[in-house]
Amino acid sequence: MKRRAFVAMASLFAAGPLAAQRYADVAPGRVLAFPRDHGSHPAFRTEWWYITGWLRTREGRDLGVQVTFFRNRPDVAEESRSAFAPRQVVFAHAALADPALGRLRHDQRAARAAFGLAGADESTTHAWIDDWSLALTGNRYVARIAARGFALDLAFDAPEAPLLQGLGGYSRKGPRESHASHYYSRPQLAARGRVDIDGRALDVEGRAWLDHEWSSEYLAPGAVGWDWVGINLDDGGARMAFRIRDSQSAPVWSGGASRSASREDRTFGRDDVAFAPRRTWTSPRTGFRYPVELDVRIDDETYTLRPLIDDQELDSRSSTGTVYWEGAVRAHRLGREVGRGYLELTGYGGALRL
Repeated sequence: MKRRAFVAMASLFAAGPLAAQRYADVAPGRVLAFPRDHGSHPAFRTEWWYITGWLRTREGRDLGVQVTFFRNRPDVAEESRSAFAPRQVVFAHAALADPALGRLRHDQRAARAAFGLAGADESTTHAWIDDWSLALTGNRYVARIAARGFALDLAFDAPEAPLLQGLGGYSRKGPRESHASHYYSRPQLAARGRVDIDGRALDVEGRAWLDHEWSSEYLAPGAVGWDWVGINLDDGGARMAFRIRDSQSAPVWSGGASRSASREDRTFGRDDVAFAPRRTWTSPRTGFRYPVELDVRIDDETYTLRPLIDDQELDSRSSTGTVYWEGAVRAHRLGREVGRGYLELTGYGGALRL
């Protein structure tokens, strides 16, 4: 879709009525089934497939990578028989965190799911907009992105079973049961492939993390955004933690999960997770201030997160209508680096709208 259409799509994303009864409910007790639940869930309001990771070139250069596809049901023109009716809308973000540049290289796209030019399959992971795509075949995800100033051709191997978040994939996000998502992660993805930066091809490999989440009523009233981190530990384990924040940065809800090196999975509740900022960074473009370095407690373990670079702000106002910080971080514990992952900070420039 042409860039001049991005603003129209962003308005469409936010303009739908908030009548939750028009959408499918997220409820405890639903058993996730694969490969079906790798695919899209068009009855729900919003959904995303999120891959983040650390890559290293043959020369030893570290890069952070993010590839995200969003599906949104805006609840407009659903009774229309026109093929042009925007019953489902697809957005995509791609970014590289490059210390040599000192900020993100990023691009974004948006399109209605129509005419085979954009869509999200229901049978398994396959989301695309023109020549941007994320697809799962067997246990391998492949991302192909032709962005402005960079391109990605990456494979992510996922030999292990999904890590189900919350209660069997039902992840509570607020005081009501409806404030929830169906949610699973696939940590410790083995990444390899090629990154093109300004026409120069770089062979890369590394570790990544995939989140797949779908919901109809994600944020509770009074919530303005969230902090989330996924860490691939050097011992082969993984940790995830999140908090939903109000306007005073107090937690509305919190949670987390872990996978040990011996492949034992655990889920953590509100009292088991805490975020404590250590240092902030202020964007020179938006003036938004983000806690880019912080301590995260998950059960009885505390990790200090330090960013690859401070400037990892992603301005997506021309697609999903938000500005957020999504960055590669190193995780330290007891004075030494123990893993790497990604930190997401939303709602620091005003309440997030989903």
